[in-house]
Amino acid sequence: MLLSALPTLLLVPPLNLVALACIGAALHRRLAGRVLLWLGLGGLILLALPLVAGTLLSGLESGFSLVPPDSDPPEAIVILSADEADIRPEAGESATVGHLTLERERAGAALARRTGLPILVTGGVIHPGAPSLAAMMSESLQQDFGLLPSWTETRSTTTWENAQDTAAMLREAHIHSVYLVTHAWHMRRALIAFRAAGLQATAAPVAFDNPPSLAWQSLVPRVSAWGESYYALHEWIGCAWYAWRA
Repeated sequence: MLLSALPTLLLVPPLNLVALACIGAALHRRLAGRVLLWLGLGGLILLALPLVAGTLLSGLESGFSLVPPDSDPPEAIVILSADEADIRPEAGESATVGHLTLERERAGAALARRTGLPILVTGGVIHPGAPSLAAMMSESLQQDFGLLPSWTETRSTTTWENAQDTAAMLREAHIHSVYLVTHAWHMRRALIAFRAAGLQATAAPVAFDNPPSLAWQSLVPRVSAWGESYYALHEWIGCAWYAWRA
């Protein structure tokens, strides 16, 4: 889940850098205005470099252990929701999970078959009137992977709430150690949240990104790098916020 919309717009580049450059352009006759203009434009150029985007993502995807503790092995698998698919109700399409959520389901299903552990899916309602993400995940896991989740947490709307509500459900089953399935770029923030909720969480990440390359192509700005930088900075800011809350 993303941070709320307004803090995201204010804190996470590149949109705030565009605003900074526009303010600087409007005040270009003053030194402060020219400084703001170059800061905004310089920041936009840097975040468009694949080398910068790759470095930001690579830092998120390292530093966590993939091996569960021998003294406290996982007793369940928690799969975090991510997105829902774009559908056309007028064409008879029904709500279902998006490709990011499906990637997490696939990894969680493989882990469940390998370990025999029960699955918990977590994710609330994104759009009023639509099913919760967890309900769509439960249906998808049954139809696409032949697995029935043991728990379905349908209220949470953020990663922090995912962790708090999941921990409450698992405490009733006397479970406090889990495998946590989410994308590698999201894992650091998720681990902070789940450990703050009192769960021993072992990372089971999905889809590591390639490490940044030092080839000349990585210094050529690309529009796609803006998207990667946005998601990476979103996660780094989220990590700092969650660490402070914890």
